[in-house]
Amino acid sequence: MAEESGQEKTEEPTGKRLEEAREKGQVPRSRELTTVLVLIISAVMLFFIGENIVADLAEVMNQSFSFTRKELFDPMAMIHHFIHTIDIMLWDLGIFLAATAIAALAAPALIGGWNFSTQAMAPKGERMDPIKGLKRIFGPQGLIELAKALGKFILIGAISTAILWSLRDQLLTLGRQEVEVAMADLGYLTLWVFLAITASLILIALIDVPFQLWNHTRQLRMTKQEVKDEMKSTEGSPEVKGRIRRMQIQLSQQRMMQDIPTADVVITNPTHYAVALKYDQAGSAAPIVVAKGADLISQQIRMVAESNNVPILSAPPLTRAVYYSTEIGEEIPSGLYIAVAQVLAFVFQLRRYQKQGGNKPHLNTEDLPIPEELRRD
Repeated sequence: MAEESGQEKTEEPTGKRLEEAREKGQVPRSRELTTVLVLIISAVMLFFIGENIVADLAEVMNQSFSFTRKELFDPMAMIHHFIHTIDIMLWDLGIFLAATAIAALAAPALIGGWNFSTQAMAPKGERMDPIKGLKRIFGPQGLIELAKALGKFILIGAISTAILWSLRDQLLTLGRQEVEVAMADLGYLTLWVFLAITASLILIALIDVPFQLWNHTRQLRMTKQEVKDEMKSTEGSPEVKGRIRRMQIQLSQQRMMQDIPTADVVITNPTHYAVALKYDQAGSAAPIVVAKGADLISQQIRMVAESNNVPILSAPPLTRAVYYSTEIGEEIPSGLYIAVAQVLAFVFQLRRYQKQGGNKPHLNTEDLPIPEELRRD
């Protein structure tokens, strides 16, 4: 089915589309499943308590048409008979009605779940339009319902005919039996016929349930443009998301640049990468990466470090290892503890040399111990 835009509804409905449809009362429903479930539960309950219900009815009929002379002139007699009738029928008939009511409520939960929608209850003018009503009757959905009705009629008619034909001898013998025996046998046969016909409707329900699920999904399918528009409305347009992402990156870089003056050392690649490390003996168990970057960001890190007298050390292997293994704010991996400790020791010795003099410290950064799994050559 083509839309006004010319696009076909080829995309499966999104979660938002399904939720909106549910709020409008559009959920998959199978009347055949509800009918079958209610009939099956009714047949099963009649099988177990049907005899009791019949006995209760017989007792009620016997008492309701048997009055003494005193009761005929007693204004309260009918009320007493009515209360007694309710007392007799309440238990068995109440169980039967409760079971069928539970089946009627449980059936919708099996397909689509329970749903209460005020929007579906709201009056709509289009429902009063006779032309649209005729379109619904003679449209595809109406033809499908007609086909289902004909299918049920043919199936139930064929099964009923077959069952009655197979029981023809037993039915004919009922006329030669005593009334009470014949009524009991007839009730027994009727119950089994009811069970058989009800079971035959399961086939229709097994066909109707998948169809209703498929039809519900088909009606809610979306065009590619509708999916894109929904994504824009829920997640924002790509342009806005990109702008927000750029702003987040800028804010993150600003915070990162503000932390560089607190670093103990900046190690470099020497031009492509730069990583600022800080070791707080009282606050952390291992050195922490307070800033890192590549290319232009690395240049900015070095410029900020130089302006704040943070030592800069060229250690290409170690720089690449830390850059690729550790995020900003995280502690360095345990495999780099020794290498970074040597760098920090060199920096501390260098500071002492600059203040007190003595032998100038030396560090060969190419020989720092870096595990093979952390190397990035």
